[in-house]
Amino acid sequence: MGGVAALARELGLEVEGSDQNVYPPMSTQLEALGVALKSGYLPEHLAGNVTDVVIGNALSRGNPAVEAVLDAGTPYTSGAQWLAQNVLPGRTVLAVAGTHGKTTTSTLLAFLIDRLGGAPGFLIGGVPTDFGVSARLGHGACFVVEADEYDTAFFDKRSKFVHYRPNIAILNNLEYDHADIFPDLAAIERQFHHLIRTVPGNGQLIVNAEDENLARVLAQGCWTPVQTFGIDTQANWQARLDAADGSAFTVLHDGAQIGTVRWNLAGRHNVMNALAALAAAAAAGFDAAAALPLFAQFRGPKRRLELLAQHDGIHVYDDFAHHPTAIATTLAGLRARHPDSRLVAVLEPRSNSMRLGAHAAHLAPSLHDTDVVAFLARPELPWDASRVIATLRGEGHADASVDALLQRLHDIVRAGDTVVFMSNGGFEGAPHRFVDALHAVAHPDRG
Repeated sequence: MGGVAALARELGLEVEGSDQNVYPPMSTQLEALGVALKSGYLPEHLAGNVTDVVIGNALSRGNPAVEAVLDAGTPYTSGAQWLAQNVLPGRTVLAVAGTHGKTTTSTLLAFLIDRLGGAPGFLIGGVPTDFGVSARLGHGACFVVEADEYDTAFFDKRSKFVHYRPNIAILNNLEYDHADIFPDLAAIERQFHHLIRTVPGNGQLIVNAEDENLARVLAQGCWTPVQTFGIDTQANWQARLDAADGSAFTVLHDGAQIGTVRWNLAGRHNVMNALAALAAAAAAGFDAAAALPLFAQFRGPKRRLELLAQHDGIHVYDDFAHHPTAIATTLAGLRARHPDSRLVAVLEPRSNSMRLGAHAAHLAPSLHDTDVVAFLARPELPWDASRVIATLRGEGHADASVDALLQRLHDIVRAGDTVVFMSNGGFEGAPHRFVDALHAVAHPDRG
């Protein structure tokens, strides 16, 4: 929604917005663009000459602002529909779908096209470090959109990605998630097939060849040419790992080696993201071999395994992972990058699926590479974190508040540790507060 606001502002519209919990980096980006931010969903925020309202999918009937819009008869739409009607017509749309990796892959795809001269527009669910904004119109033919399977709005229960009508679609992976709206995996597969139905015959699908769930989706019917990507299986686009942490790999296309990549990202999952983005850029007409040297310049989106600080041998990362598979692959990448370090994971179970306990049984196995785990187990968490802690390979702790959690980290983190904060929310600023505390210990005279 912040990206939609940024695009509307770039189109010359006067824009303001309301949210229950506004936090960086999106809040600072919007303020810099001149978008007024108001806290809370108050009807009075809609007073004055409001002509159109774009409603995010977090809002339901009964929300005071929603009720005010309906009672006043103010025209309203969803973010996905607004984008489809106001930005995407006439563009070559490249949509990036998948349970994991959408933000990183979308950011990388936009980066490659941009550096190859394509000047793309984009809408990404994070803030790319290389662009400094999560959305822009661009002046090239291509528009890259992070394509979410979550529902569109309280009045439109279709997945958001069916609105985008992409010419090129990446299907990065597919697992069970969003337990608050999908009863089972089959329901999500059905939505992915709805997306496939919207891609034209002269377009292209870029599909993870290692994902059985996606293979099952394609088997329901496919009317578009498919290019596959993978590491451990036969695929059109393949990678051969040249470094255990995924920081170097060789790329092959249809069996022919086209070059090597050395970059700053880690993890097997990011190599898969890289193959998907490269294949999509090639499908849009860009030279894949010319793109390979650009990977070394890529800095990635904020809060996707973002290195915040190094102090006394302690590396502090901030990461958005909130699904067991994403947690496991991220931690495996960190373990490969810091093989001799004690790995400390700090988790806030914040996504709807995580809070509901849909992933609780898989959480401990996903944390296998850690030595220490610290959970933020707020009192309202409906499942017992101690049961997860009891099955961890290493040491585990749970605290009911961020203040208590930070105090625990102060007591247990030592020189040489690698600490990674994992949450898909603001985490009450915990990662930066921890870094500030490390700085204060090192420089007590500076406060």
